[in-house]
Amino acid sequence: MSSMTTPPFASTFQQNPAARTEAERAAILADPGFGRHFTDHMFLAEWTPERDWHDARVVPYGPLALDPATAVLHYAQEIFEGLKVYTHADGSVWAFRPDANAARMQRSSYRLALPELPEDWFVGSIEALVEADRAWVPEGGETSLYLRPFMFASEAFLGVRPSQHVTYSVIASPAGAYFTGGVKPVSIWLSTEYSRAGVGGTGAAKCGGNYASSLLPQQIAAQHGCAQVAFLDSREQKWLEELGGMNLYFVRADGSIVTPELSGSILEGVTRDSIMDIARDHGREVVERRVSVDEWREGVADGSITEVFACGTAAVVTPIGSLKWDGGEVVTGDGEAGKVTMDIRSALVDIQYGRAEDRHGWMRRIA
Repeated sequence: MSSMTTPPFASTFQQNPAARTEAERAAILADPGFGRHFTDHMFLAEWTPERDWHDARVVPYGPLALDPATAVLHYAQEIFEGLKVYTHADGSVWAFRPDANAARMQRSSYRLALPELPEDWFVGSIEALVEADRAWVPEGGETSLYLRPFMFASEAFLGVRPSQHVTYSVIASPAGAYFTGGVKPVSIWLSTEYSRAGVGGTGAAKCGGNYASSLLPQQIAAQHGCAQVAFLDSREQKWLEELGGMNLYFVRADGSIVTPELSGSILEGVTRDSIMDIARDHGREVVERRVSVDEWREGVADGSITEVFACGTAAVVTPIGSLKWDGGEVVTGDGEAGKVTMDIRSALVDIQYGRAEDRHGWMRRIA
């Protein structure tokens, strides 16, 4: 186990007899991409009403055996998280705000009627897996080890009720730089036919159904040459919510930064929250409020909005060059990445990789 903390559980460890050789691992780490390769082990634990969380273990990465009647396959009772760990210059390994991911997973659990995983179990599971697969944490450039904690209803039954058996797991995937050729602005397609989530739905929870509902609009966006899709609220089809998997920010000519306020159907991103603190550190006013799509279009056209960017775990910060819709398009500024966007991105990345002071105590050493 990690020497950084004492885990809340006594996890067992089973070595993977088919672990990749050092040469095989080096070849993968030389060009890992994102979400294509996985480390040699995974973390697993179980929950039942009688035993609470139990049977914590690190085992060889491999398929999960599921009964055809397993509840998650029929009723989609599942949630997940995503976070990264980074190698610093001295060789130490650090996680970015795992406590925030743990808290969000608890909120998602409540909404999906799943048991809440204590924060110390969440962090301890990450530490246990990273210790087992420390050699998989990349070094150099904007590389990282992406961690995917998730839990799902694993009871075999056909009936619409919360599962009485839940499985929690963490898998890990080495990640290369998101922008391999440098940070480039992307084009966004405005969806006016589909919504990501509705009032009273699961939009504020990180569950697979939200992403499944975004796939068709994402395909439509790609058909129009766009990298992502922007969703509006389901009630009025007027107010901006988020992209398929990223939060939105607008830089105004007066120097302030605006982001759509949390509405109950917007996922509260960890990166979103971090950017607000960094922008304030830079002396900028940050405003959370409703933002209409007309404000985006008209603001870019008249110059009152000078930069637009999106944020999320995978890309950190992505500049948005244009917004397209059926019958129109607006281009932000000169279509290139803006200075404020890039300054914020650099400040956050420097903290994650240990190149700048961590004033907010976001980084947690785990190896």
